Amino acid sequence: MSTLAEDTRGHHGHGHGHDHPAGDERRTLVAFALTAGFMVVEGVGGLLSGSLALLADAAHMLTDAMALGLAWGAIRLGRMSADPRRSYGYRRLEVLAALINGLAVVAVSVWIAWEAAQRLAHPQPVAGLPMLAVAAGGMAVNLIVLRVLGGHRHHGEPRASLNVRGAVLHVIGDLLGSGAAILAALVILATGWTAIDALLSVAVAGLILIGASRLVRAASHILLEGTPERFDIDDVRRVLIETVEGLADVHHVHAWSLTGGAPLVTLHARLAEGADADAALAAIKWQLAHAFHVSHSVIQIERGPACPDEVC
Repeated sequence: MSTLAEDTRGHHGHGHGHDHPAGDERRTLVAFALTAGFMVVEGVGGLLSGSLALLADAAHMLTDAMALGLAWGAIRLGRMSADPRRSYGYRRLEVLAALINGLAVVAVSVWIAWEAAQRLAHPQPVAGLPMLAVAAGGMAVNLIVLRVLGGHRHHGEPRASLNVRGAVLHVIGDLLGSGAAILAALVILATGWTAIDALLSVAVAGLILIGASRLVRAASHILLEGTPERFDIDDVRRVLIETVEGLADVHHVHAWSLTGGAPLVTLHARLAEGADADAALAAIKWQLAHAFHVSHSVIQIERGPACPDEVC
């Protein structure tokens, strides 16, 4: 005989992890408008000044605008209710958007490195003053966007979703690019050494590539149903057996997350002879919620030495 119990907060696809703050959608839309608007200014400035650093930053701002638009759309769709074909709803779209954003940053970084190599082999003139003016404007816009995305969370408000964190990564890359362009412009104005433009572009590309690789790994881990970060299945098994009266064994433990938030868990719990199934189930639920922050769990209660799944 077995009993399957599901946390009612997870019924019909609701309650699977923390809901992302509604402010994420508004912040993302404002950031998209600012980024897309200045992207045009920076692209024109890069063409007029001949600066690779500005062109690279404009290209990165293009991917930023795409990333922010994708993030905004994913947040909107992620709020759609679950249906019979998608019992978890559309929350995973946020992770897909984060993965695409990370891969886009990798692609832009590779392009910057390639273009820099061409510029070093065949130097081109760079107009330092227009480059400095546009780069300074770009830094100001990026600081505003970064503030909009991450700087207004109230006390107790959940951390930004993986999707928004991916958008923030784009903006940080832009901020570094603007800083590098300002430095390069100052060096060019002071010394006339135009190679600094390409060299600093490569340095920035390397820095943002590191962050992008981390984002891609995190999104891929979630999509592969990997165990959530800092969630130890062996520790869960040990704590439950030690604290729940009448619990003889815990097996078939699986843990994953939809969007990088609170983990979802399924497990089989074998009870000792004479144990109270209802009390044991309530105790397991309590431990999972309070000791491991599990907002949704499905537990199969078993009696006897053999697991029904293994017998079948």
